[in-house]
Amino acid sequence: MSKRIDVENLNVYYGDFLAVEDVNMTIDARSVTAFIGPSGCGKSTFLRTLNRMHEVIDGAYAKGKVLLDGEDLYGRGVDPVKVRSQIGMVFQRPNPFPTMSIRENVLAGVKLNNRKISKSDADELVESSLRGANLWNEVKDRLDKPGSGLSGGQQQRLCIARSIAVKPDVILMDEPCSALDPISTLAVEDLINELKEEYTVVIVTHNMQQAARVSDKTAFFNIAGTGKPGKLIEYAPTQEIFNNPKEKATEDYVSGRFG
Repeated sequence: MSKRIDVENLNVYYGDFLAVEDVNMTIDARSVTAFIGPSGCGKSTFLRTLNRMHEVIDGAYAKGKVLLDGEDLYGRGVDPVKVRSQIGMVFQRPNPFPTMSIRENVLAGVKLNNRKISKSDADELVESSLRGANLWNEVKDRLDKPGSGLSGGQQQRLCIARSIAVKPDVILMDEPCSALDPISTLAVEDLINELKEEYTVVIVTHNMQQAARVSDKTAFFNIAGTGKPGKLIEYAPTQEIFNNPKEKATEDYVSGRFG
């Protein structure tokens, strides 16, 4: 079940430093939303607040609300570990666990959440997750081999399989293709298009063409200068952001006159 996210008056801090200021947005269920903007404008920081991942950094916290189908993820008594199983994260560099087999990598998140699972259920989950990540046919004969033996693009899809094995509602991706070659990038983009049939997907990308290809809506973040907080400048259907943006800063950025 994919769910929508409503962000209300969100401010993100590292200690006393305000990193991202006053974001308000609704991220639609079963859609792909792209975050674009220059380096250091807070888009990855903001992405990490959506599953409370930024809190693993000492002194980092957020004020405001992030509602997953109306439930405040920052509400009193909400367990951040549970939030992270509902909202998965795929990182910039593929990070399969090097000592684990492909099969163990897929099941890692499930075991982390202490879900007891029979061997037949585990087999089924491994296959469905790898199929979901368009990786099954490439790896089905070597599930017991180390995940680190795969190519970069395959490793990234393995991380996506690991993410979907815990059956999240939302999948966050922080520049998932920046370390990949063009063919692997295409495979991951195709996969993102398929994932939105079941999940809410949010992707941070520096690649304008990628944002234009994969996303339904695009959010442009910008920063007034070093030491200033990142801000959401414009958020609209992707076609509009690229073809007819309302803000001059957005137009400058997407047309390459900037950053």
